[in-house]
Amino acid sequence: MLLQMHDLAFAYPGCPLWAHWSHAWGPGVALVRGGDGAGKTTLLRLLAGQLAPTQGRLLLQGVDAAAQPEAYRRQVFWIDPRLPGLPAHDGQTPAQWLQSLPAHCPQWSDAALQAHVQGWSLAQHLDKPFHALSSGTQRKIFMATALASGAPLTLIDEPIAALDKPSIQYLQQALAQCAGAPARLVLVAHYESLPGVPWDAVADVPQ
Repeated sequence: MLLQMHDLAFAYPGCPLWAHWSHAWGPGVALVRGGDGAGKTTLLRLLAGQLAPTQGRLLLQGVDAAAQPEAYRRQVFWIDPRLPGLPAHDGQTPAQWLQSLPAHCPQWSDAALQAHVQGWSLAQHLDKPFHALSSGTQRKIFMATALASGAPLTLIDEPIAALDKPSIQYLQQALAQCAGAPARLVLVAHYESLPGVPWDAVADVPQ
């Protein structure tokens, strides 16, 4: 198994989400499914190493998130789409931001990035300031980057939010290409399965 959760629990003050949740994922493309407020985004933050569980362990390719946090996080790529202005804090354009990423992503693929830029028709937006882009365009840039990162654990949250139909169709195609990947897990959090994606695994957030 590439990613393992053992006896995971997490609670916000006065608001427990889950307890004693254990699950394991192999490589490929997987779905974490749950409704609004179920804790899907919180789970991704935990898996990204941005939050610490109340109890339990996270192992990514044998690396313990609590014992080796930096080594763990180096294997993960995730951008919280609820904070889409982050790269804009320094007035960057997507093109400028993208130039900095290969140095932090050992498995980075320029070919994959170019394919996703073309598939989502993003070329015309790369030299515009981030703050001038719609939330849907920003989300597509972040997803293109995530898929091009090659990270062993790639996390994508609510992928179709603010996307039009052609963009959703390309997303389904891009995710389908990740199915059966031998050494990488692309984990998507969404409230339902996306048609046309041959999920290698589906897990429901505990109620």
